[in-house]
Amino acid sequence: MKMVKFYILALTLVLSVASTASWPHTPPQHAKVYFIGIEDGAVVSSPVHLKFGIEGFGITPAGTTTKRRHTAGHHHLLVDVQELPDMDEPIPEDSRHIHFDQGETAAIIELPPGKHTLQLLLGDEDHEPQDPPLFSEKITITVE
Repeated sequence: MKMVKFYILALTLVLSVASTASWPHTPPQHAKVYFIGIEDGAVVSSPVHLKFGIEGFGITPAGTTTKRRHTAGHHHLLVDVQELPDMDEPIPEDSRHIHFDQGETAAIIELPPGKHTLQLLLGDEDHEPQDPPLFSEKITITVE
Protein backbone atom coordinates (compact mmCIF):
# COMPACT_ATOMS: atom_id res chain seq x y z
CA MET A 1 0.00 0.00 0.00
CA LYS A 2 2.88 2.37 0.79
CA MET A 3 4.30 1.77 -2.70
CA VAL A 4 0.96 2.69 -4.36
CA LYS A 5 0.78 5.92 -2.34
CA PHE A 6 4.37 6.69 -3.36
CA TYR A 7 3.56 6.25 -7.08
CA ILE A 8 0.42 8.39 -6.77
CA LEU A 9 2.42 11.12 -5.03
CA ALA A 10 5.18 10.92 -7.63
CA LEU A 11 2.68 11.06 -10.51
CA THR A 12 0.91 14.05 -8.93
CA LEU A 13 4.22 15.87 -8.58
CA VAL A 14 5.21 15.19 -12.21
CA LEU A 15 1.83 16.36 -13.50
CA SER A 16 1.88 19.56 -11.44
CA VAL A 17 5.38 20.44 -12.68
CA ALA A 18 4.42 19.62 -16.28
CA SER A 19 1.32 21.79 -16.12
CA THR A 20 3.38 24.86 -15.14
CA ALA A 21 6.24 24.23 -17.57
CA SER A 22 6.59 26.38 -20.65
CA TRP A 23 6.45 24.40 -23.87
CA PRO A 24 8.52 25.37 -26.92
CA HIS A 25 7.16 28.44 -28.70
CA THR A 26 4.78 29.08 -25.81
CA PRO A 27 5.19 32.51 -24.24
CA PRO A 28 4.49 32.73 -20.52
CA GLN A 29 1.13 34.23 -19.52
CA HIS A 30 2.70 37.55 -18.54
CA ALA A 31 4.47 38.01 -21.90
CA LYS A 32 3.38 40.90 -24.10
CA VAL A 33 4.31 42.91 -27.17
CA TYR A 34 3.49 46.59 -27.50
CA PHE A 35 4.34 49.88 -29.17
CA ILE A 36 6.69 52.30 -27.43
CA GLY A 37 6.17 56.05 -27.73
CA ILE A 38 3.02 55.96 -29.86
CA GLU A 39 -0.48 55.51 -28.53
CA ASP A 40 -3.95 54.88 -29.84
CA GLY A 41 -5.27 58.11 -31.36
CA ALA A 42 -1.84 59.61 -32.09
CA VAL A 43 -1.51 62.13 -34.90
CA VAL A 44 1.78 61.69 -36.74
CA SER A 45 3.53 62.62 -39.97
CA SER A 46 5.01 60.25 -42.50
CA PRO A 47 7.44 58.60 -42.40
CA VAL A 48 6.18 57.10 -39.15
CA HIS A 49 8.82 56.16 -36.56
CA LEU A 50 7.86 53.06 -34.57
CA LYS A 51 9.48 51.23 -31.66
CA PHE A 52 8.42 47.73 -30.65
CA GLY A 53 8.52 46.48 -27.07
CA ILE A 54 8.40 42.98 -25.65
CA GLU A 55 8.28 41.63 -22.10
CA GLY A 56 8.55 38.08 -20.81
CA PHE A 57 9.79 36.59 -24.09
CA GLY A 58 12.78 37.24 -26.34
CA ILE A 59 13.60 38.51 -29.80
CA THR A 60 15.55 36.42 -32.29
CA PRO A 61 15.89 36.58 -36.09
CA ALA A 62 13.72 34.49 -38.38
CA GLY A 63 15.28 31.16 -39.25
CA THR A 64 17.08 30.80 -35.91
CA THR A 65 17.95 27.13 -35.39
CA THR A 66 19.37 27.17 -31.85
CA LYS A 67 17.37 26.39 -28.72
CA ARG A 68 16.82 30.15 -28.35
CA ARG A 69 14.10 29.84 -31.02
CA HIS A 70 11.85 28.20 -28.41
CA THR A 71 11.83 31.23 -26.12
CA ALA A 72 11.84 34.07 -28.63
CA GLY A 73 10.39 35.30 -31.90
CA HIS A 74 10.45 38.29 -34.22
CA HIS A 75 8.00 41.11 -34.84
CA HIS A 76 5.49 41.40 -37.65
CA LEU A 77 3.68 44.70 -38.14
CA LEU A 78 0.09 44.49 -39.32
CA VAL A 79 -1.00 47.68 -41.09
CA ASP A 80 -4.71 48.25 -41.75
CA VAL A 81 -5.46 44.55 -41.22
CA GLN A 82 -9.07 43.94 -40.18
CA GLU A 83 -8.52 40.50 -38.57
CA LEU A 84 -5.49 38.63 -37.36
CA PRO A 85 -4.18 36.09 -39.88
CA ASP A 86 -4.74 32.34 -39.45
CA MET A 87 -2.83 31.41 -36.29
CA ASP A 88 -2.05 27.91 -37.64
CA GLU A 89 -0.28 29.19 -40.76
CA PRO A 90 2.80 31.33 -41.44
CA ILE A 91 2.08 35.06 -41.26
CA PRO A 92 1.58 36.44 -44.79
CA GLU A 93 4.24 38.78 -46.16
CA ASP A 94 2.98 41.78 -48.09
CA SER A 95 2.55 45.54 -47.67
CA ARG A 96 0.05 45.01 -44.84
CA HIS A 97 1.98 42.22 -43.06
CA ILE A 98 5.53 43.55 -42.64
CA HIS A 99 8.17 41.10 -41.38
CA PHE A 100 11.15 42.16 -39.27
CA ASP A 101 13.25 39.07 -39.97
CA GLN A 102 16.48 40.33 -38.40
CA GLY A 103 14.89 40.82 -35.00
CA GLU A 104 14.45 44.56 -35.45
CA THR A 105 12.70 46.43 -32.66
CA ALA A 106 12.16 49.70 -34.54
CA ALA A 107 11.02 50.76 -37.98
CA ILE A 108 10.39 53.80 -40.14
CA ILE A 109 7.46 53.26 -42.49
CA GLU A 110 5.79 55.44 -45.11
CA LEU A 111 2.04 55.74 -44.78
CA PRO A 112 -0.33 57.90 -46.83
CA PRO A 113 -2.38 60.60 -45.06
CA GLY A 114 -5.44 59.34 -43.20
CA LYS A 115 -6.36 56.89 -40.46
CA HIS A 116 -4.43 53.65 -40.14
CA THR A 117 -4.45 50.73 -37.72
CA LEU A 118 -1.24 49.15 -36.42
CA GLN A 119 -0.79 45.90 -34.54
CA LEU A 120 2.20 43.72 -33.66
CA LEU A 121 2.18 39.93 -33.96
CA LEU A 122 5.18 37.88 -32.88
CA GLY A 123 6.24 35.01 -35.14
CA ASP A 124 8.60 32.09 -34.62
CA GLU A 125 11.58 31.07 -36.75
CA ASP A 126 9.16 29.98 -39.51
CA HIS A 127 6.93 33.09 -39.24
CA GLU A 128 4.19 31.16 -37.46
CA PRO A 129 2.55 32.75 -34.39
CA GLN A 130 3.44 31.29 -31.01
CA ASP A 131 0.91 29.13 -29.20
CA PRO A 132 -0.89 30.97 -27.74
CA PRO A 133 -0.28 33.89 -30.11
CA LEU A 134 1.48 36.96 -28.77
CA PHE A 135 0.03 40.15 -30.25
CA SER A 136 -0.38 43.76 -29.21
CA GLU A 137 -3.48 45.84 -28.85
CA LYS A 138 -4.51 47.34 -32.18
CA ILE A 139 -3.98 51.09 -32.26
CA THR A 140 -5.36 53.68 -34.67
CA ILE A 141 -3.21 56.59 -35.78
CA THR A 142 -3.84 59.51 -38.09
CA VAL A 143 -1.15 60.49 -40.59
CA GLU A 144 -1.21 64.17 -41.59
